[in-house]
Amino acid sequence: MENITENKKIADFSKVATFKGNPKYEQAISRLVPIYQTYYDQRSPFERDEHRILHCTAYRRLKNKTQVFFATDNDHICTRIEHVTHVSSIAETIAKVLHLNSELVNAIAIGHDLGHAPFGHQGEYIINDLVLKYDIQERFWHEKNSLNFIDNIETLPDYQGHQQNLDLTYAVRDGIVCHCGEVNDQVLKPRDEFIDLNEIKYASHLNAFTYEGCAVKLADTMAYLSRDIEDALIYDILTDNQKKELEHIIQIAFPNEKLQNVSTNVLTYFLIKDLCLNSNPEEGLNFSDSSFKVMSVIKEYNTRNICNHKRLAPFRKYARLVIETIFEKLDEYFGGGVLYNLESERKYYPNLVEYFKNWLVKYSSAALDEKEKNCFYNKVIYDITNQKSYRQAVIAFISAMADRFAIKIFNEIISFK
Repeated sequence: MENITENKKIADFSKVATFKGNPKYEQAISRLVPIYQTYYDQRSPFERDEHRILHCTAYRRLKNKTQVFFATDNDHICTRIEHVTHVSSIAETIAKVLHLNSELVNAIAIGHDLGHAPFGHQGEYIINDLVLKYDIQERFWHEKNSLNFIDNIETLPDYQGHQQNLDLTYAVRDGIVCHCGEVNDQVLKPRDEFIDLNEIKYASHLNAFTYEGCAVKLADTMAYLSRDIEDALIYDILTDNQKKELEHIIQIAFPNEKLQNVSTNVLTYFLIKDLCLNSNPEEGLNFSDSSFKVMSVIKEYNTRNICNHKRLAPFRKYARLVIETIFEKLDEYFGGGVLYNLESERKYYPNLVEYFKNWLVKYSSAALDEKEKNCFYNKVIYDITNQKSYRQAVIAFISAMADRFAIKIFNEIISFK
């Protein structure tokens, strides 16, 4: 970043960064299951993780998943895939300035929302209501669901064409499950404990294991603050008084700057600069008091004026109707022969049956001949003769959906042809 130091010395984090020589490095690059390695592949473990994420289907679906404004036809409105790209860009800049491992932050950043539900956080709340209502699991939160997807759901073909799980490194898995950017953190330092990540019970329960994971968490917050405002201005949903309030916030935040609005690049620049100027390995990644206050004020402003805008109220009702309708329809097929029950209604719901049946074949022990035919060599994680396990398969299937696909399935369920 140009002139980021402003004659103030930037701390060097290279001794605590996740490179060879760091005491945490061997644990950070460990995998639950080793992956194949060829002699000519010179990529680092974290580069390999980034590429494995880039090629998986959950990453592709992010382009049609809501950030704030759902199912938009406007090419300039942020979707989830643009958001993870912003997070990656911000985290990489921080890593380069502070001499952290940029390969690790990129891998965490592009994978951090792979388990996000359709319809943004509203979809997450709806699915959580379902898992609590039917006692399917303790709670649904997208950070843990992202870990589930990279550990158990997403696959890639190996050299024999066999679909295998991603089997990412510990540091990437850890950064993803610990990334929650919805909480207020002025200072972040990594934890020392090397733990079983599946034991983490709720979002932001623990700090990340690496400084790179902490950087992504802060980058996540920076990425959405100003971008939400840009989208609201594009759609012209802010009143004149709300725009004046925003101008007042900017004037107080940046009294020496001639800024007319909170654009993504401008606000991000100032926040990255502030973080880098105020951080050191001993105390952690640290925002100044003034910048942290600005972030808190903008976050409250966004929640009040954008996320809770009255024009989003019908969307919230619609999202609930879509997700609950799909869940209830799929829940009907449990009992007896699930695959037979599905096939009996293929003529009515061809897309629902086709995709969900393939999902059950891939992730359960049902139809082993089809599993072999399709080269599914990934983990078996569901027992579809057990209702709770079956419902977990349904929840994961719905959470994987892009907005458009969920709407397509919903329309198929309610239509007569």
